[in-house]
Order: sequence, then structure tokens, then C-alpha cells
Amino acid sequence: GHEVHLAYGPIYGPEGSLLARVQQFNARVLALAPAQPDQEPSRPHITDPAADPTPYQVSEIAAGLDHPWSLAFLPDGAMLVTERNGGLRLIRDGKLSQTPVGGLPEAFKQGQGGYLDIALDPAFAANGLVYVSFAEGDENANHTAIARGRFDGAALHDVSVIFRNAPDKDTDAHFSGRLAFLPDGTLLLGTGDGFQYREQAQDKTSGLGKIMRLDTSGHAPADNPFAAESGARPEIWSYGHRNQQGLAVDPATGTVYQTEHGALSGDEVNVIVKGANYGWPIATYSVDYSGSVISPYTELEGTTQPIAVWKPERFAPSGLAVYRGALFPAWDGDLLAGGLAAKQVARLDLDATGKVTGETRLFAELGQRIRDIRIGPDGAVYLLTDEDDGKVLKVTPK
Repeated sequence: GHEVHLAYGPIYGPEGSLLARVQQFNARVLALAPAQPDQEPSRPHITDPAADPTPYQVSEIAAGLDHPWSLAFLPDGAMLVTERNGGLRLIRDGKLSQTPVGGLPEAFKQGQGGYLDIALDPAFAANGLVYVSFAEGDENANHTAIARGRFDGAALHDVSVIFRNAPDKDTDAHFSGRLAFLPDGTLLLGTGDGFQYREQAQDKTSGLGKIMRLDTSGHAPADNPFAAESGARPEIWSYGHRNQQGLAVDPATGTVYQTEHGALSGDEVNVIVKGANYGWPIATYSVDYSGSVISPYTELEGTTQPIAVWKPERFAPSGLAVYRGALFPAWDGDLLAGGLAAKQVARLDLDATGKVTGETRLFAELGQRIRDIRIGPDGAVYLLTDEDDGKVLKVTPK
């Protein structure tokens, strides 16, 4: 979804032209969709938002990062940052360590692959455990994986890969990889559809295009929705996803929000519910990069609708946070979604029922692809820019 790598990606293969490949994909999708009349779109389409009036100032915390992907705040005030093409970096006392944090397994650094998200164990203060998602394998067989290790303040120790998604794919796109802990201490992992394997998002025997729920050892909890279903992957929490790039749990309510890329527009904001099917690719607001129809359906019985859709804009949401903090009281409870293609941040107003009632835009003046957004312990907003010379930026009231 809207990543520059796709312009020369594996869809240009010996099997034929781009258009021929798209037609093959779409024929398989249409075969999955039941015969049912389409419905008029009922989701709010986000169009032409205004600039956010909130006064703020942006300061630079660190620069020179190789496509930073995510960050985590340590109890002592330091930060750990993943670099997609690098590894794990430490920022302490406002200074970026020039020596990468050692101990991570080797990543598949091609296309959209590399080191992805980072999350601290809920009991990090006691056990020091850190979880990093990454692309693993090679150009012929790769997958999204999670490594877990103990951070001692300088390096990771006792590192093991606790989860490897399956099946392997032979594309370098749509790994997803977002991590988020639920209030019960279990871990969510978003997985992509592999780009060329979109129909597998509807296949519960496949781990592609899913949100997985794992315990802290990487195993499927017994109360997962499909744990007892014959043939289904027991880790699946929800399915029917494309290329998930944002995943956030509201610390006040426990509600899980997610953003994912459509193809040519049709990016979504979703509330994630246990066992739900989010439609991709049999029900979607997106059209393909060629402009061809992916599915004639925007809504189908048995699928869950997004709470908002960016259409016709190609926003390319990446990084998602629920603002809970004292510094920006007007933003309390709202969603902040980073934009790759849009090069700005969308603030989505939510009412008491969780309905999106409006949108404003922030940080357009930066002109940077926003890969991740995190809310600091002090209520400041932290941004990661997806650039060769990537930055960590801090936003505070002006």
C-alpha cells in the first residue's frame, strides 16, 4: 500500500504484464465473494480535512536514523528505536548512541522487509523483556517473525524467535508487523497479506492478512476464537486484513484500533474485535493500482465495516496512537494516524460511541513520511520520519 518499493516489485514477473497479474488476482477474489447485491457505502469517507488549530512546537530528538520504524519508552527515560534497514538503537539523555544494540537475529532487509515494531513486556521493570517484530528469510521464502530478548541497558541477551508466521511467501512487501499488548497481557501481531496472496487473508489455515494473539512465549492462548476450529491457525484473533501499519490499544478503555492500507485509496480505520472478519479482499472500498475493480462489494454479510475510510485520497496510514495525556487536552481520546503518502498526521475525533465525527491534519509543514507515532509518558507526541536520514521528533504545546 503506497510504498515506493511496489513500483518495481515482484508483480512484474515472467508470468505476464502488471495488468495480466492484476486480472488474475481479481478473478480469484471474485470467486470468493458470494452473489449478493452491493450496498451503498455507509462509512464516513475522509475528504479535505482542515488544519488542526492546536498550537504546538516540534523539536528534534535524534537524526541520522535509517528509516526508523518504531520506538519504546524505557522506565529510566531512555528510548529504544528500531531501524528498518539497521537494527535497534538507544537514545539516552537526548543522545543517540552510535553503537547499535546487539543481539537481534538477522533480518530480511529487502523491499518493505527489515526490523519493524518494538514492544516492552508489561512486566519490563521486573523482567527486562523486549519484543521486536521483523522480516525473516530470503527473497524466495520469508515471513514476519517476533524475537524476544532481555535488555540490560546496552544489549539484548537470551534472544529467541518466539513466533514465525506461516506460510512463507516470495514477495518483499506487506509484512505488517505491528505489535500491541492487550490489558490481559497477551500480545497482538498484525500480519500482511503478502501482496500477491490477497485471497489468503480470508483463509484461516493461512497466517497471511491476520491479527494474531499470542502469549508472551509466542503460543496461542486457548481462548482465541478459532483455537478449536479444525485446520484454522489457533493464533488468529481477526482476519480479512491487507497491509496493516497501525495498531493501538486505548489505555483508558482497552479498545483496539487499527489502520491498514488499501491499494489505490480506500485506506481504513478499524476497531478490532475478537473473531471478526474485516473483509479484505471480498469487501473493500479500495480499487487496484491499475484502477480495476478488486471486488464489487464494499459491504458483505459476515464482514465488519471500518469506522472510517480515506477515499479518494491515498493517505497510507502508518503508526497509530490514542492520545491520552495532559499536554493536549483537546485531543484526549482521539486517534493520531501517521501518513506516509500524505506526509502528515491525521487527528480523528471520536465521540463517546467510538464514531469518527471529524478529522484535522497536523505537521504538514514537515514534508516527511510519518512512519510511527507514540505518546510519551509526559504526554508529548513523538514522531518517526520514514527517510534515509530519519528523525525522532517531539511535539509539545507552543
